[in-house]
Amino acid sequence: MKEKEFTSINHIQTIRKDFNEGILMEEQCERDPMELFERWLCAALEKDSHFANAMTLCTVAEDSMPDCRTVLLRDISYSGFTFYTNYNSAKGKQIEHNSKACLLFFWKELQRQVKIQGEIRFLPEVESDKYFASRPFESQVGAWASQQSKPVKDRQTLDEAFERELKKYSNTKVPRPEHWGGYVLLPKNLEFWQGRTGRLHDRIKYSHGEKGWKMERLMP
Repeated sequence: MKEKEFTSINHIQTIRKDFNEGILMEEQCERDPMELFERWLCAALEKDSHFANAMTLCTVAEDSMPDCRTVLLRDISYSGFTFYTNYNSAKGKQIEHNSKACLLFFWKELQRQVKIQGEIRFLPEVESDKYFASRPFESQVGAWASQQSKPVKDRQTLDEAFERELKKYSNTKVPRPEHWGGYVLLPKNLEFWQGRTGRLHDRIKYSHGEKGWKMERLMP
């Protein structure tokens, strides 16, 4: 049987873009990778103030199938990277089964990536309460209306659930659901990638051990 032909293939096979926005040399790298990350994040925010904090979160399901999605970095605290979600979601269940995970930031304007491997822990409830209270009202209500990752009959069913919650909390403070809150990924490895010409990219990896952070260059 003939495979389906995709019209986009001819185009994407011809896309070529050289990487010439910067370099990453050892002498430019702080001893603490979190300081280098902060510097790169600030530079990314100057280029894209809306989505520079977007990161791909990769987890592993119970059947060993990798899974990933984009979430938003909300803080660098407790020596790690924090984000918020529904604990009963697919990612929440996967984290419960296997706390090891990976984050990936891609900042195309700077031709940079940062890969972070580590283990995920719950944030203290007080942190989750504080952040939930800062969310827009409709986002707070949405945390009650959506059983994240569960199948739903149709969009109308979801909209009706949202409307019910809107009415319920129309004249009162929205409490944080017990099933919603924050996580922090504690990094074990961070790899900083800077695109370079000829595909000879700069890759600097930090690994954490008993003596602190070790830095080394990787082949592109």
